[in-house]
Amino acid sequence: MIEIDGVTKIFGTGSTAFRALDEVSVTIRENEFFTLLGPSGCGKTTLLRLIAGFEYPTEGRITLDGGDLLDNPPHRRPVNTVFQSYALFPHMTVAENIGFGLEMLGKPRQEVRRTVDEMLELVRMTEMAGRRTSQISGGQQQRVALARALAPRPKVLLLDEPLSALDFKLRKDMQLELKRLQSETGITFVFVTHDQAEALTMSDRIAVMNEGSIRQIGGPRDIYDHPAERFVADFIGDTNFLEAELLDVSDGRARIRLPSGTETEARTAEGGAASGHVTLAVRPEHAQLSPPDEALLPGRLAEVVYFGTDTHFHVDLDAGGRFVVRQQNQPDAAQPRQAGDPVGITFAAGVGQVLRD
Repeated sequence: MIEIDGVTKIFGTGSTAFRALDEVSVTIRENEFFTLLGPSGCGKTTLLRLIAGFEYPTEGRITLDGGDLLDNPPHRRPVNTVFQSYALFPHMTVAENIGFGLEMLGKPRQEVRRTVDEMLELVRMTEMAGRRTSQISGGQQQRVALARALAPRPKVLLLDEPLSALDFKLRKDMQLELKRLQSETGITFVFVTHDQAEALTMSDRIAVMNEGSIRQIGGPRDIYDHPAERFVADFIGDTNFLEAELLDVSDGRARIRLPSGTETEARTAEGGAASGHVTLAVRPEHAQLSPPDEALLPGRLAEVVYFGTDTHFHVDLDAGGRFVVRQQNQPDAAQPRQAGDPVGITFAAGVGQVLRD
């Protein structure tokens, strides 16, 4: 649906010039929920604004459904945008807000009424059609903004952190609603967020961005379980990093020596080094506590942090550094370990990922 080819965006000139995007290339498929994920200032919103037509690239091309997108001004692109601020008209009803864009496009009154009814049903707001938007909740306003953007049936819907103003519980509910809307409408969604859990929950594919470039593209499970580099592993979820020695590599499996001197296996990306010092990433939930004499990494328990759904065990390793183990809690289970206890850490061969810096 969208082809972004070698796009660079530079703001300013001379010594004050800032390169917001640096030769970004990515293909976004038809009927896909595609997420641009990264920290503030990484370039994700700039890329969204280029697709929308609010900015123009310094270099590169953007095509939509085979046509050159840059030839068209924003109002002639088959694209709609939902912003952090919903920008609803408070003096209008829910139905009037949804139909406003269609009326501006000169659609017949009967078609506008029919489309508004369809959108109200789609976002489950039929009973509130006659209410003013100033009289409904934040989550309901978000649904109205989505319905208004979907009403003209754009080929692509751009969403710039539209859930950021909602409380935690409502955000969780709306994540599922957004995915349902995308699936039912068949419209390509391009979603911008800095929230990793949000991206993992909704996306078909994720592009992780940093400093104006895309660092990795893949499905949520691939991004989480097989990060390509240290930045991705660190940004997506919680990760333990261990300095290790790479002994040899065969068929994507690496033999490594841990700081404790123990040897084990790990996953590695193709084309990596065959030996030398590397960084090993291990997710907290992929490791377990064990007796020190049976462990890959012996140490001493420094902190025990209860989170309700799980408990985090912070272990100071004998070889230096700290390692966190996440253990799911069971009802009425006794806590067998306390801070100060000698413990060990084990994890299965192959769960760790050898990273490039």
